[in-house]
Amino acid sequence: MADRKILILAEGRFGVLDSKTATCVIRYAPDEVVAVLDSRTAGGTTDQVLGFGPALPIVATLEEGLARGPDTFLIGVAPRGGRLPEAWRAMVVAALEAGLEVVSGLHTFLGDDPELAAIAARTGARITDLRRVPDDLPVASRKAAGVDATVVLTVGTDCNVGKMTASVELAAAARRMGFAAAFAPTGQTGLFLGGKGLVVDRVIADFIAGAAETIVLDNAPGQDFVFVEGQGSLLHPGYSGVTLGLIHGSQPDAMILVHQPTRLRTMNDEIEIMPLPDWVELHERMAGYLKPAPVVGVAINGYDLSETAAREWAARITSETGLAAVDPVKFGAEPLVEAILEAEHAGARP
Repeated sequence: MADRKILILAEGRFGVLDSKTATCVIRYAPDEVVAVLDSRTAGGTTDQVLGFGPALPIVATLEEGLARGPDTFLIGVAPRGGRLPEAWRAMVVAALEAGLEVVSGLHTFLGDDPELAAIAARTGARITDLRRVPDDLPVASRKAAGVDATVVLTVGTDCNVGKMTASVELAAAARRMGFAAAFAPTGQTGLFLGGKGLVVDRVIADFIAGAAETIVLDNAPGQDFVFVEGQGSLLHPGYSGVTLGLIHGSQPDAMILVHQPTRLRTMNDEIEIMPLPDWVELHERMAGYLKPAPVVGVAINGYDLSETAAREWAARITSETGLAAVDPVKFGAEPLVEAILEAEHAGARP
């Protein structure tokens, strides 16, 4: 991403699970963040709330944030329904009046709001709606199956479980191992952090797989690996469609299952999360009708675990599934990349 000075809006919801965008930008671009705006935790620092990273300031008001010299105002929370809360509107107006670029991942496009657009035009500020997608996306036709790069899709046992983080860590690990690797974002946070992609949950249903196919085709040239950011969950009643579209559109050679061991029931619907071997079988069956794609490893979301506990869970998961398992944030994703390579060498890639 470009060098920016970012003030992140996370009013009333700053935390690891409640403000995914804020959390991930702080994890992967901390040097560009000047402050987080959240009156609930103001006066503290981001490391105290998140449990990682540098001690970035948390401010209570937009005025305090502006005093730190930002040029970008990022909406770091995705409210349910994807609309701009009325209580936040005055802050967006003030940011535009100050000439900041306002970056939003909301479903409601701020650039289409007449008042906000008029202010931006008058002040020379910019509004960037990350969820805008092209109008000419194709219907998928399995073209992604023909790329030379190894395509790896992250899939999850629930929504909001760390598929983007796992994808970023996998790409970073592959690069450390000497491979050319692309992170292919499919959500607003990943797109903000960089990479060739688009926000697939904004795509009309018939074209979700086509969007995934397009993302792979755009990223594959010159790469050894393309790590496609997963979305949703196959058993989520609201978001299963986007997951299946990504599986069929990206035509992965392998999948990495992302799981939070301490999460026993799904976040929104209180459905018990089934055993990991069942998740492995489900994903392989859904992918295999079009192209066999083994689940070769488990990325552990251990944000609430100590290093010792994360290692214990990894050993337990390996015993249960027979797959490599690691918390990629704590220990790096190299074991998962090695598992992908081993599957290829064993002839798992068709």
